[in-house]
Amino acid sequence: MENAVRDWRGRSYLPGPVPADRTRMFWLAWGAMAAISPLQYGYAALLAKEATGLTLLAVWIACQAAGALPALHLVRRGRLGVRASLAAGAALSFAGLAAAALPLSAPGAFVGYALLGGLGAGLVYGVCGEVVSSWYPERPAARVGLITGAFGYGAVPLLVWAGIAPAATSTAFLVASVVALAVIGTAARHLRLPPALWWPADVDPRSHALDAARLRTTPEAARQFGPAQALRTRTLPALALILTCAGAVSVFDVIMIAGTGSWGALAVLVALNGASRSVAMRCSELYGRRRVLAAVLTALATGQVLLATALATTPPGAEPVMAGGPLLWLGAVAAGLGGGAFYPLLASLVREFFGVERAGEIHAVVYSAKALAGAGAAALALLALSTPVPALAVAAALAALPALAIPRLRIPGLPATIPL
Repeated sequence: MENAVRDWRGRSYLPGPVPADRTRMFWLAWGAMAAISPLQYGYAALLAKEATGLTLLAVWIACQAAGALPALHLVRRGRLGVRASLAAGAALSFAGLAAAALPLSAPGAFVGYALLGGLGAGLVYGVCGEVVSSWYPERPAARVGLITGAFGYGAVPLLVWAGIAPAATSTAFLVASVVALAVIGTAARHLRLPPALWWPADVDPRSHALDAARLRTTPEAARQFGPAQALRTRTLPALALILTCAGAVSVFDVIMIAGTGSWGALAVLVALNGASRSVAMRCSELYGRRRVLAAVLTALATGQVLLATALATTPPGAEPVMAGGPLLWLGAVAAGLGGGAFYPLLASLVREFFGVERAGEIHAVVYSAKALAGAGAAALALLALSTPVPALAVAAALAALPALAIPRLRIPGLPATIPL
């Protein structure tokens, strides 16, 4: 490669001009992620309050998590274009949101929402993350954190609408389906991947690789791992387990607070679930990924304790939203701060542990553990139907145990004698 440069680790770069529409591509990806948010958080809050709704949500999460890996595999190898992937994602997301407007018992609800909607959201989530991280290789974690944040708070307008006019929930999902088709379809026309090994010409890759301050808080991988090699380490299963536990608690909290009837607390929870992602990524650049991830999961566990206390102190027959008062809102704030930020932090840890060359595919393997998280969230929600306080205690343990294990995570390939 004629114009390629190498850094001190031997990684190759092809510096080139920054396209004029790079910023526009970022915002289109952000919009596409916001458009699929009602499929998860809107549905969890509005419809997953009984066994049928919980089953559909669990299947949707499994399909969404499983759809990202094959899509990334095909896109990275040039067998499937970004435009075709997002066009399919737009059509499938439209079908999923439209099906969410149907009664839960309708056959189209399972096929349309759980299967088609889940696969469509997986396509959009995986491809948008890959495009943004490829066009911002100098700060991929921060940029991906911003667009995944939209996947969290993008459902807030739908929740506010449904809270003001509960009878218009079906109409809200139909409007969201049309918005998703338009926004994701527009993104499909403009998003594209950069050339292989592309790097912005206005940033010296060799100086960037030698930045001591950056390496101190966000060290690079010992070498570049492939997915099969990463699976043979102890680190990848540990990351998948963290995502399973935290993901289950995150979705469960949306269902739990929706059941209290406090639409204000619910909107705060979902908004913070998204907004906290970019804040956590900024903090992780200053203090380190693992340290911030442990703090995020501690906040998530604290939220469960506060919510359990709010419900336990509610007199029989009283509304939790009134009797729980400040504790309910504090629990929603803590659960919101911890309930979404772990997603981009885990994605950045994949880059830190396994390298950047195959990071998208390896992260997709970790992200596929979200299928188990969906089943866990449904199980917690079913338990909460009869015993909400014990269900929240289990959720607190699921969030706290990974937080205790995070400091022991080690970069694969380094000698065990090197301190953590």
